[in-house]
Amino acid sequence: MPTRRTFIRNTTATLAGIGITGRLAAAGVAPSHVMGANDRITLALIGARNMGWADLTDLLKQPNVVCRTLCDVDNAVLAERASDLAGMGFGQPLLETDYRRVIDDKEIDAIVVGTPDHWHCLPTVEACQAGKDVYVEKPLANSIGEINVMLDAARNYGRLVQVGQQQRSGSHWKSAIEFVRSGKLGTIRQVKFWANFNYGAGNLPVPDGEPPEGVDYDRWLGPAPKRPFNRNRFHGSWRMFRDYGGGLMTDWGVHLIDMGLWAMEVKGAPVSVVSMGGNFASQDRATEMPDTLSVLYEMEGYNMIWEHNGGIQSGPYDQIYGVKFIGSNGTLVADRDKWRLFPEAEGEGWRMDPLEEQPADHQSHLNHCENFIRAIRYGDPLHAGIGVGHLAALYAHLGNLSYWANERIIYDDRKRNIINSPGASALITPPYRKPWMFPQV
Repeated sequence: MPTRRTFIRNTTATLAGIGITGRLAAAGVAPSHVMGANDRITLALIGARNMGWADLTDLLKQPNVVCRTLCDVDNAVLAERASDLAGMGFGQPLLETDYRRVIDDKEIDAIVVGTPDHWHCLPTVEACQAGKDVYVEKPLANSIGEINVMLDAARNYGRLVQVGQQQRSGSHWKSAIEFVRSGKLGTIRQVKFWANFNYGAGNLPVPDGEPPEGVDYDRWLGPAPKRPFNRNRFHGSWRMFRDYGGGLMTDWGVHLIDMGLWAMEVKGAPVSVVSMGGNFASQDRATEMPDTLSVLYEMEGYNMIWEHNGGIQSGPYDQIYGVKFIGSNGTLVADRDKWRLFPEAEGEGWRMDPLEEQPADHQSHLNHCENFIRAIRYGDPLHAGIGVGHLAALYAHLGNLSYWANERIIYDDRKRNIINSPGASALITPPYRKPWMFPQV
């Protein structure tokens, strides 16, 4: 007898064959998708410790939205969040440790994926196959192969996938982008990004040990290689290890590089990517990521440059992170608090008019969650849909791949492959540990 998942997959494939799903997906609306204002939207959260919980709490601030299920591999996290949810007046949720039971629950309309990066792909793809919408944390996934199959899943099954790049919903970011596009900066020759954070140096090493009581560590590893438990690879610091995350390059890179891609209206891969760096200041730390990295993205008519320095908390313009657009008339500099303009001198005057500092209203995350719910309920366009998340993650992953391969690389969008480096190409899709299987769409 066919399973419900098989039925949905076959039905969607039939719709795609006659062009219905493709047209709806292009419009950002899934089949039978738009709800009424009074329809309740039922959510489930997979990965409840940090950003997933922050996402859920802002989603629950939207009218007529409820949470049915919390899912996590750590029973202590489940108990704490269930208590938090009840204290917010939402009652006692169902508790699960296996995300597949969440996907199979017909009462759930949409899921929030707040897991470590290596666990973004499977729940997102399977939720799309099951006819559910998804809010997935950034970066979209932990490899180029995974982000590609997630893009295919969202489009083939006509689902809404909002990626947690909440700066796309920030009013001051929107005004900064509009200013860049206005032409007032003149010819933009370089776009630079930087992120200097202490945690980017990694933690001091600790010996392997036993997982905390109540943690299903094998399920936490999931498709990643089998390794002894080490708390440096677990809560809070997993992203400094290649099996689970991409360090500062993917953690902050997707946010900041996304602003450059948005402002410059980039639609595809860079011409080439070359990265240089290493663990220059933190050789004694437990990390697989470089504490110092510079990445040059060759674009058509300008350069984009990423740099990060783990272990420090200072940077240009007295900002530990930011993005700047360098134009012939002036430079625009932005972070999450504000954007500023620095005009170029011209004789005794200026090449452009000065402008007061433009402050943020710090509502971007709440706005982002509201946008996701409105997209489900009314068909509003997503601010950071699957295409936005895919492109930003692609650029971030290419930065890491060039560093690991130790050579300049060229990515072909059509072939979905690095065409000049077998070493980098071999890193595009990770092997999945059995019994987990890389998803097919």
